[in-house]
Amino acid sequence: MVNPVRIVVGAAAAATLALTTLTFAPAAPAAQAALSVPSGQPGGAYDWTSVNVDTTQGFRALDAVDADTAWLGGDGGGVFRTTDGGQTWDEVSPPGADELLFRDVEARSASEAVVLSIGEGEASRIYKTVDAGATWTETFRSAEPAAFYNCLDFWPGGKRGIAMSDPVDGEWRIITTADGGDTWTIADTRGLEAPGEVGYSASGTCLVTAGARDAWIGGGGSAAKVHATHDGGRTWSSADSTIATGEAAGVFGLGFRNPRQGIAVGGDFGLEDDGVDRAAYSTDGGRTWVNSASDLGGYREAVAWIGGSTAIAVGPNGSDLTHDNGRSWKPFGAEQTRFHVVDCVGGTCWAAGAGGRVGVLTS
Repeated sequence: MVNPVRIVVGAAAAATLALTTLTFAPAAPAAQAALSVPSGQPGGAYDWTSVNVDTTQGFRALDAVDADTAWLGGDGGGVFRTTDGGQTWDEVSPPGADELLFRDVEARSASEAVVLSIGEGEASRIYKTVDAGATWTETFRSAEPAAFYNCLDFWPGGKRGIAMSDPVDGEWRIITTADGGDTWTIADTRGLEAPGEVGYSASGTCLVTAGARDAWIGGGGSAAKVHATHDGGRTWSSADSTIATGEAAGVFGLGFRNPRQGIAVGGDFGLEDDGVDRAAYSTDGGRTWVNSASDLGGYREAVAWIGGSTAIAVGPNGSDLTHDNGRSWKPFGAEQTRFHVVDCVGGTCWAAGAGGRVGVLTS
């Protein structure tokens, strides 16, 4: 089955970026405001501050290193980096990447980052930079026509990493690295069968890591399962996420704040206003999942932990907030602040979406 997310958002790949250095609008100073978690009811005083980065390129890849440094990846082959809290952005794309769809970026610092482009066969590639994007090295290109890589992540320390593709011959395809993404090896995935399942390249969070050896994969299609490994990818187990299934439905985003506490979000790509049975939480490392007691405001593509028991989920029709580890949710923010991906670090939350939209969370 063809992943519907790829078809719809892939049209943005033709967009080109005219400027090499991007400057935020006058509202940019708000981007540096630290996030203070209110003690009131979910929703509280939270809201997004949207910033125009002067491009129509869609963003679905985001990684925040700290309050000052963040990286973005776009659907027109663009990679962007800020080191001043978002006041300015530099375009640091790999050469000749205009037709690539960057859907995941993982950064260790202001200088070192790894980006993943998606697509069938050779369109699935991984690039790495160690000099802030001045130069890039292509470290992986899929040689399997049936493979379609969706997401990647690294464990703490940045040396050991993992990436996943849609199932090949009925099993999820996994590759791993032990040298920071310089080389990649296809892993043994026996026992990780996935008949009829697909991955969603919506936000770079269909695969996430936590702790020293734990990782999780979310999928959809015939089933909305979460597949977990607790030994660095050597063995896997699978569990029903409780999220609704369908041809364009399932788990789109995962977030674990530690090896036990996790949240899954998703829904149906074609029904963005339907938030029923679109979120679940786990307290045992993804071995079992419980459907959230309240519904989301719609289909959600990514989730990120702010701190403590508080997390944010975002999607194309708005954002939701939980203060109880995903058990209940409440929509917040202006309706027009619609995003595909979110990441929080050090009390600052960033989000990005279609049309070059970037936002920061203020309270």
